[in-house]
Amino acid sequence: MCIHDIKILCIFAKVLKNINFMKKISTTLFLMLFILGVSAQGNDGYGSGIKIKINEDGSKYLRVISWAQVWSRYTSLNEGSNLNGKSIDNRFDVGLRRARMLFITQMSPKFLILAHFGINNQNAIGTTNSTNHFRPQLYIHDMWTEYLVGKGKTKQGMAYELSIGAGLHYWQGVSRLSNASTLNFLTLDAPITNWSTIEHQDQFARMLGIYAKGKIEKLDYRVAVNTPFNPVDRTPALGNVAANGNSSYNPYNNSINLQGYFSYQFLDQESSYLPFTVGSYLGTKSVFNIGAGFLYSPDAMHSKVGNDTVTSAVSNFGVDVFFEKPLSAKKDAITVLATYFNYNFGKNFVRNIGIMNPAMGGGNQYPTIGTGQAFHAQLGYLLPKTSEKLRIQPYANATIQNWEGVVSRETSTLGQEVGWFVNGNVGCNWLLEGHHAKITTDLGMRPDFTTSGTTMRPTFTVQTMIYL
Repeated sequence: MCIHDIKILCIFAKVLKNINFMKKISTTLFLMLFILGVSAQGNDGYGSGIKIKINEDGSKYLRVISWAQVWSRYTSLNEGSNLNGKSIDNRFDVGLRRARMLFITQMSPKFLILAHFGINNQNAIGTTNSTNHFRPQLYIHDMWTEYLVGKGKTKQGMAYELSIGAGLHYWQGVSRLSNASTLNFLTLDAPITNWSTIEHQDQFARMLGIYAKGKIEKLDYRVAVNTPFNPVDRTPALGNVAANGNSSYNPYNNSINLQGYFSYQFLDQESSYLPFTVGSYLGTKSVFNIGAGFLYSPDAMHSKVGNDTVTSAVSNFGVDVFFEKPLSAKKDAITVLATYFNYNFGKNFVRNIGIMNPAMGGGNQYPTIGTGQAFHAQLGYLLPKTSEKLRIQPYANATIQNWEGVVSRETSTLGQEVGWFVNGNVGCNWLLEGHHAKITTDLGMRPDFTTSGTTMRPTFTVQTMIYL
């Protein structure tokens, strides 16, 4: 690490000490930044990662990608949070947000197998999906086979590409963010609102199904017909239907799930080799895309109407704009993403989600997905290059939401719908080797709807990430 980099980190630590919320952790986090900043710096020759040629010309190969994202956080917890019954109002924790390996086997120019394994969200609270509570299971994220039907130009000179695949896949709607890569986020993470059925109809945003994807000139498309996941244990508790006509997931759903996303790419064309959309190209591309997508699943929900149980569909769609452009010879760049979500899960459906929740009884949860609307926007600026190693990219993002079923608990407005509310983040990517080795510092604010009223609660996160 150069002297210039150390000076930047020293200034950053001084700023943290002037913020009351950060006083308890500023020194620890500064040391962590320094140590990881030194150890994470490697060479620039990442290329395509670990790639093993199967034949002499390299048309058949096995490629391996591995990555890890570690979060160190200080969280102001929702009112009523506890650890095994002991009340707590804040907590420092360290967790594995993601630890993954991905294998791409190109059997020939026409045949591909993709396998993606890993774990998510391990912290000291653990998970109820494992026998010893603390150890999450290593499981399959993606596993599909794909056939390239055709690629080239029609007799009329129109460029096209079409591939068909099947398996546990990530080719989906309703937005660019719904297909997001976790390797190159602009911000700390996705808003989670983008994965509308996560862990209910899908396995961590993946579904078993058949998909078609490709390009027609500048139009990128992906469509899929899926069989949604259902609970195996259909006990009476799972079969209970929410009262008062409120909607809940139907555990007896036997219908298909249809998804699609279409993006018109005005400037540089993005690769559709894999489904994972890029969060920031760090100024290496000029991209301007307008996209729209949908998710439709009949009979996915049910509710009680009088004495009858009725089923209804999940009907979600989104539109988005993505723009990134280098600004000068100094290699600075701007990145912008804006997305509108419109979700219909039935009456008063809402889900409270907290990423790697560090406590019980609330923790860091807030209403994230539901019936209603949301706007999400991201803005990032990659500063001009002044160092051979360190690049700096500050960012901000916000999500404005209005979900049915989110009601006020304040005395003056008890039981009334909250209406529009907001959560957001400001942060900075400290890019040591581009996205391959980076540190992200992030301050997030989320709403806490509690018995004593609505307040905004902060979380400060330092993410260390390396991938090859």
